[in-house]
Amino acid sequence: METLQKIALIFTIIGAINWGLIGFFDFNLVASLFEDASVISRIIYAIVGVCGIINIMLLFYHIEKDPR
Repeated sequence: METLQKIALIFTIIGAINWGLIGFFDFNLVASLFEDASVISRIIYAIVGVCGIINIMLLFYHIEKDPR
């Protein structure tokens, strides 16, 4: 499970960097690398979304373990 968590964190960081580039510079890195409407870019967006959900679950898992 630890490997899945690390992979999810890496993809979430990549997604956050992409959103930062969009916000600051109006530059979408994924769209520029894989074409705006390509299947690959949609798959990458879906993977980043699933990884974000995994990270949300990890957040609540740690809160549940340590009630402080």
